[in-house]
Amino acid sequence: MTIHNGTKHSFNRGHTSLPNAAKGNVTAKPVKQQRRIRTFLAIVLIAFSASFQGVKSAWSQNTDIAKQAQNPIARLISVPLENDFNPQTGPGKEDSYVLQMKPVVPFRLSKDWNLITRTIIPVIQTPDPAPGVSGASGVGDISLSLFLSPARVGHVIWGAGPIISVPTASDDILGTKKLSVGPTVVALRSEGHWLYGTLVYNVFSVAGPAARPDVNQMLMQPFINYNLPRKWYLTSSPYITANWEKRRNDRWTVPVGGGVGKIVHLEKLPVNIYGQVFRNVESPDYTTNWSARLQVQFLFPKK
Repeated sequence: MTIHNGTKHSFNRGHTSLPNAAKGNVTAKPVKQQRRIRTFLAIVLIAFSASFQGVKSAWSQNTDIAKQAQNPIARLISVPLENDFNPQTGPGKEDSYVLQMKPVVPFRLSKDWNLITRTIIPVIQTPDPAPGVSGASGVGDISLSLFLSPARVGHVIWGAGPIISVPTASDDILGTKKLSVGPTVVALRSEGHWLYGTLVYNVFSVAGPAARPDVNQMLMQPFINYNLPRKWYLTSSPYITANWEKRRNDRWTVPVGGGVGKIVHLEKLPVNIYGQVFRNVESPDYTTNWSARLQVQFLFPKK
């Protein structure tokens, strides 16, 4: 009995001691693992946050420069070179090309107002526009728009002022031979990935040869852009025109369409490139049913 009791007592003591030691080891090991896991997760979270902030910053910068390129009255110097291709034009169904150089230069007038100048210099190649009238190539009428715009940007960005069209055409059929003036206005809104608005002007002839037709023409350019990652964007900016001196059937040109663009860099110089295709749902006689536009725009952001 003594041996039995002693053995029993020794067994119970050993049985109690072993689980306590095992329990201590098991508890210490998970605590260390949990600390390591928490440390690792913290490092991953910090790295992810820094990476996300970098991507967000780059995305913001890319979207900002894209929206400035898409804004006709942005406060940066830009030089767009726009090439318009108009196939099957005139009675002979020949191709027509127009290259427009459109430098935009902003000036700060005061702390409240900016002046944005927009010059359009067209170089035109046109086939015979009508039976018995020969085609020509050369410079067209040069126009200058002056937009007075608030320096403080609100929900809606706008500018308004005069437009002047000077009779600089190198050939009679490439211009109006009339000095024309009129009002012009642009309004747009930037919201998230979107930038959209409208530019419109109407010019009236005020001087020029009496033998030439009077000028009363409108141009409206609605534009809508959706900015995508990697500096890509979707765009639509058709030129809707109306010649109020023409009869109703030949008055309107209404294209519908759009395309895609991207901001690229030549060294440190940002360049905006886009291409668009349009279908004319309304157009005068002897004009094309569709057109294509390619633009290369050099951007000079202010530091």
